This record gives sequence, structure tokens and C-alpha cells, in this order.
Amino acid sequence: MYLIHVVLASAPAELPASLGDFIRRHALPEERIEHVSVHAHAVPWPTLGVFVLADRLAEAEAKAAGACRRALALLPALSHVTVVRAEAPLMEPLPDPGADGNDHAGPNRPRPVRST
Repeated sequence: MYLIHVVLASAPAELPASLGDFIRRHALPEERIEHVSVHAHAVPWPTLGVFVLADRLAEAEAKAAGACRRALALLPALSHVTVVRAEAPLMEPLPDPGADGNDHAGPNRPRPVRST
């Protein structure tokens, strides 16, 4: 499963709270859209978090973009909204434990086992 961020341009100030469910309901079965989260106030543009089952990243990005474009076109109030991009978000790597003398382990994160 991939998380794909679909970035929208020309979106109204408030996107409908039900937009994520609408997109998922109107996705084609072969697009395998599992869930859609609406981040209406993301900066610089509103963003949809689309969870897609796919074998490859490029396939997931294409499926997410297609499902969103098609669903937006079905809503007269949002038919002018465009998909700017659909891509997996880049994640910052976790710090190397112990590189700076701090294991960076929080209360719910496993700590490295120290040898004796």
C-alpha cells in the first residue's frame, strides 16, 4: 500500500468534509483506493492523502491522480479544481541512534540493547 499526496489548485477556501468518502466511493475497483484523507488547510495548497494498493509507486500515483480528477469533475462546485501533482511524500530519515550520544528514544520507542 502506498500513501500518495494529491495536491490541489484552485480549491475553494473550504473543501467538503465528505470529499474523501466521495472520491473513494467513485473510484474504479481496479484503482484499489483504500482511504482518502482531506487536508484542506495544507500549505501551500490543499492536499488529499490517498492510500492505494498497487504493485509499483508510479502505478499508485497514476491511480490516485485519476480517481481524484474523475471525482472532482463530478462535483459542479469543485469541477474547476485541478490536480497539481500526485506523488509519495518524502519522509525525513530518523536520526542515527547514538551518533550524537543521544539514543533519541521516546517513551514508546524501543531503545537499543546495550551489550555488557
